[in-house]
Amino acid sequence: MQSAITSRSKLPDVGTTIFTTIGQLSTEHQALNLSSGAPNFDCDPQLVENVAKAMRAGHNQYAAMPGLPALREALADKVANLYGCQYDPVTEITILASASQGLYSAISALVHPGDEVIYFEPAFDSYAPITRLQGAIPVPVKLSLEDYSVNWDEVAAAITPRTRMIIVNSPHNPTGMIFSEEDIRRLTALTADTAIVILSDEVYEHVVFDGQPHRSMARYPALAERSVVVSSFGKTYSVTGWRVGYCLAPAELMYEIRKVHQFMVFAADTPMQHAFAEALATPDSYLGLSAFYQQKRDILALALRDSPFQLLPSAGSFFLLARFSHFSPDSDGDMVITLIREAKVATIPLSAFYSDSTNTGMIRLCFAKDDPTLLEGARRLCAWSAAHA
Repeated sequence: MQSAITSRSKLPDVGTTIFTTIGQLSTEHQALNLSSGAPNFDCDPQLVENVAKAMRAGHNQYAAMPGLPALREALADKVANLYGCQYDPVTEITILASASQGLYSAISALVHPGDEVIYFEPAFDSYAPITRLQGAIPVPVKLSLEDYSVNWDEVAAAITPRTRMIIVNSPHNPTGMIFSEEDIRRLTALTADTAIVILSDEVYEHVVFDGQPHRSMARYPALAERSVVVSSFGKTYSVTGWRVGYCLAPAELMYEIRKVHQFMVFAADTPMQHAFAEALATPDSYLGLSAFYQQKRDILALALRDSPFQLLPSAGSFFLLARFSHFSPDSDGDMVITLIREAKVATIPLSAFYSDSTNTGMIRLCFAKDDPTLLEGARRLCAWSAAHA
């Protein structure tokens, strides 16, 4: 049907996300999936049983707008034990319909037209569009292409009187970088005595490798008092399709975020909230995640060791970056399409995480997959690259 209305797009230069595009192409070519940042294995069966139990007990209507009290209380205890910060479960913790909804709620509640929002590229693809939808200006600062470190002098130069928010993401998607103590020190110094809000995307908070701690904004009082921390039950419990996350913030900031949240979804799924409250009673359900995914990172890295792909270090998250520019002149977008069609392996071009046409010569691999998938994906990539490098 042809519409009688001509719409004026708020995002005229935004099309279908790269994840949808790659997913469709992968299906067409029956490619093995090392692209999407979601596990391909089942969650703990007890978690499913606890959701079913909640449903059978009649917990099928709206939860309280801020979230199930028992779940907020469990999160307050968890955060206090891990990071030493005590959030009030009544006024400073909100359960969300995904971390993505948390990002949108926080940006739309706290950022106004004409404000500037600094974020780091490569970046998760929703930060800039959400900012633009508020009439605000996204200000990308590029991470080093060598080691994906932050150049804090460039951040300082990007700060203006209109800077309202800095978005940080550690562990980082797509690079696997994590913040160091020096990063924390510089961020603290740059935001001290300002009105800048820090929006901290911490969905991979329990996926940090090689004995490093997760440096949550909640761990540092000078940052916690100006930070909105967003995290994800889906990533932690391997149920990304359940779309439940949470948000931590000082009460004054949370009051504004909840105004948006109530008109977006009102409340996250009730049975899932009951199940997550039970899961949090067993800390091992999340404390063992780093070792679990470190093993998967190492399986994929070892299987690709003899390929011409150069793997960059991954200190956290679900992802490894692989450089190919030394053996192919192709753009990373073209390389991804070639690998889908010829190697039958789906990956993501790193350029998809930039707002400009940056060609990185790198692809992103996701190792949140079962071991046979990792090994078969590596075998295919090795076979293809041996014939083409």
